[in-house]
Amino acid sequence: ERPFACGRCGRRFSWRESLIIHQRSHVPERSHHCPDCGRRFSRRGNLLAHRRVHTGERPFVCPQCDKAF
Repeated sequence: ERPFACGRCGRRFSWRESLIIHQRSHVPERSHHCPDCGRRFSRRGNLLAHRRVHTGERPFVCPQCDKAF
């Protein structure tokens, strides 16, 4: 059962939280911008992940081979 429907496109969701996240896809506003290249993001977390492109940071290390990602 998917009781939560998007008012714009009609897509339905089982969870209210999923609908809320989906509804952001209809909003073109991208208020978080990268100071290095100017690329814009609608979510701060996506900007923070993108910044690693410029810093070279690789915070995730495989416990088996020690390769960083």
